[in-house]
Amino acid sequence: MQRRNFLKTSAGLLAVLTSPGCFSVQQRQSKPVQFKFREYRKGATFGKVQIVTPDDGYYIHTFFDVCPFSPTQKYLAVNKLPYQDRHIQYGDTLEICVIDLENETIESVYSTKGWGFQLGANLNWGKTDRFLYANDVIDNQAVCVRIDLKTKEVKAFSGPMYHINPHETDVISFPLDLINGYQDGIATQLGYGVPMFKETKEIKGAPADQGLWQTDLASNQKKLLLSLKKARDTIGDPFYEKANCYFFHSKYNPQGTRIFQVFRGIFPSLRQYHPALLTLNPDGSQIRNPITREQWGYGGHHPNWHPDGKRIVMNLTPKWLGDDTLRFCIFRDTGEDFRILTEKHVGSGHPSVNQDLSYLISDCYVGEYKKFGLTESPIRLINLNTEEEVHICTVFTDIRVGNDDTFRVDPHPVWSRDFKRVCFNGAPEEKRQVLIADLTDVI
Repeated sequence: MQRRNFLKTSAGLLAVLTSPGCFSVQQRQSKPVQFKFREYRKGATFGKVQIVTPDDGYYIHTFFDVCPFSPTQKYLAVNKLPYQDRHIQYGDTLEICVIDLENETIESVYSTKGWGFQLGANLNWGKTDRFLYANDVIDNQAVCVRIDLKTKEVKAFSGPMYHINPHETDVISFPLDLINGYQDGIATQLGYGVPMFKETKEIKGAPADQGLWQTDLASNQKKLLLSLKKARDTIGDPFYEKANCYFFHSKYNPQGTRIFQVFRGIFPSLRQYHPALLTLNPDGSQIRNPITREQWGYGGHHPNWHPDGKRIVMNLTPKWLGDDTLRFCIFRDTGEDFRILTEKHVGSGHPSVNQDLSYLISDCYVGEYKKFGLTESPIRLINLNTEEEVHICTVFTDIRVGNDDTFRVDPHPVWSRDFKRVCFNGAPEEKRQVLIADLTDVI
């Protein structure tokens, strides 16, 4: 059999070419393992908080805007890292695990070498509890894989995944090796793509043949949805003319009707990147620039879709409104109807809101919570109607090697699908774990 029809995945599994760019991957068989959830700081938390991962390793969920709960909320998808104290070397394997929240079991369902410290293997659920999507490196390409949790079959697609369409029709992403890729020793941003597995060339300018790729999951056809050149031209900011342009976070709204795309202009000699925010339709039309470079440049981070799919919540310093403080802000995906959600509280971390905009959750970076006089990251819960803030709990996150924050643990608090629970990362006893706060009886 020819190599193109028969090869090994990055984790050494057998992959067979079934159609152009599509591989069927042999999967190791595993069984669920029983373990006990542990209550976290009983009596000292707002709502019941449990550690829901075993103490046999290092675990994280995916991100603050990617729900780790399965569609029925019976299962939780988590990443088991092989270590937490050194930079990733390509060839080191991450385990993708599924936790049964009702029966308190964990099962390893796939092994991959396509991962990073912040997103793991970027786990995305499909429309049902049957399919779980992740990243891997196959045939020297960083691509999306689909894990069938019923049959154990794994299918690899031709394109990369940063986020899945909620209708499970396609995945979108900038090339994952360019997200973690180096230019003159500078990465776009470590932890969000895959480890270096091949020589990556620096992007020069804003090429018309590179950008946001969309892979149809039925046909396995990959197409360039939005080029870097078109993005730069749409923004129309002369500042970017001499920049090397990249994309970063790519996110569908919950309805699958709009995408937001973080754009970055990188100047390697200055060791700086300058972001702006774009939104577009799933067919690449109606491109908007709701947050400009100038607006973002006053201070800001982490856009996130409101559950209505029409608005975006984001940390921003709205200096153009006369406010020099980082705030939790909201605006339409066109940039219209911009407002500050609460002037009483300082913005921080990774914010998201529930469906009726009554509650906001967020966390804090180490530098942020130390400014607040805290020794651990708070899981912040703000009632946006009363402006009252409580801390669900605080959790240790300050894991680093020397001054390198690549290894940091960001809590990345994320709502459950019914907005009654919050899942987040932490490092109790300095070991990465995933926790769930049940707020059913307190909000």
